[in-house]
Amino acid sequence: MKKELFDYIDSIRGKILNISDYIFDNPEIGLQEFKSSKILMDTLEEGGFKIEKEVADLPTAFRATMVKGDGGPSFGLLCEYDAIENEGHICAHHMQGAAIVGAAIALKEILKDNFKIVVYGTPAEETLGSKVEMIRKGCFKDIDVALMTHGSDCTTTDIKSLALSNFKVKFFGTPSHSALAPEKGRSALDGLLLSFQGIEFMREHIKEDTRIHYVITNGGGALNVVPKYAEAKFSLRSYNRPYLDSVIERFKKVIKGAALMTETEYEIEEIKSLNNKIPVLSLNEILMENAKMIEAPNITPPREKTGSTDFGNVMYELPGSCIRVSFVDKGVASHSNEFLKMGKSERAHEAVIYAAKILAGTVCDLLEPKRLEAVKNEFIKNKNY
Repeated sequence: MKKELFDYIDSIRGKILNISDYIFDNPEIGLQEFKSSKILMDTLEEGGFKIEKEVADLPTAFRATMVKGDGGPSFGLLCEYDAIENEGHICAHHMQGAAIVGAAIALKEILKDNFKIVVYGTPAEETLGSKVEMIRKGCFKDIDVALMTHGSDCTTTDIKSLALSNFKVKFFGTPSHSALAPEKGRSALDGLLLSFQGIEFMREHIKEDTRIHYVITNGGGALNVVPKYAEAKFSLRSYNRPYLDSVIERFKKVIKGAALMTETEYEIEEIKSLNNKIPVLSLNEILMENAKMIEAPNITPPREKTGSTDFGNVMYELPGSCIRVSFVDKGVASHSNEFLKMGKSERAHEAVIYAAKILAGTVCDLLEPKRLEAVKNEFIKNKNY
């Protein structure tokens, strides 16, 4: 059965790669991916999928559904297609949708089992992290397992990712002439600077895998006026969401303390929240079995730790994994000129086809009830750990 799946993917190779190249040639930033989402939806609709547009009230999000038989498991194939502003597809998101479409159509045409395929178009990963909003609006409840793919320097899977919470913090002070009446002023910038100092002292008393970054986005106005307004952005990360939440509460106390010490007012606004992945190693193993079967390039052990992604929020709710497929030299990082330079190379094209086959083969394996049940049980165990 897998040979038939793989042969079918080879037979539509031109269609798959046309999608990848088209999205690469028409880079669009988050929530403006109208051309990219359209070619994906059009191809899936031609392949017999039912299309729902503007899912979760996001203009470039979509859901494409295909049901075979009566009942059976539901598999989610998720893709991103946003570029980075002024940089193009330096994160290889143009490869994802093409591979997903290839896998989805092959599964529909070849497999005879009872099952459901749901392709989710998830825009704005680089900026909004739309999967978070899509979860809030009820998406992904119709799938049992979530699968993704990503271009990489090696073919592998991830184990952990960093939960993340980003905040905008505003301090409001009392302006006054810095030289003639400094005693009448209360500096919003002082509030920010003291909050930074408080965070530095807090670093000594948090777990090693916790990350805190900050940057001033507004430091005040004229040099001779006590700043009445100052603003900064803060990012807090950990591989454990509950622990990160406890650090966030301490972070908020630091901000409050800085305001008390400077007699200023403050506001804290959370602007982004991503959960850590709940790893399901048995699902990772199935993906890697299929990667080895088709002799995907540069196969390496799973990556123990990665950065932050909105796919972590999906993997916090249900079993999921992402197969990373090599198309650049080992050691080359995403968001690089090398990723862009190789975006339409033969290696990139081969990676798209490899990814489609790995995903299709993985769904084929998960149609075995015992394997799917093992994946679900491991997810529950690891989430409750």
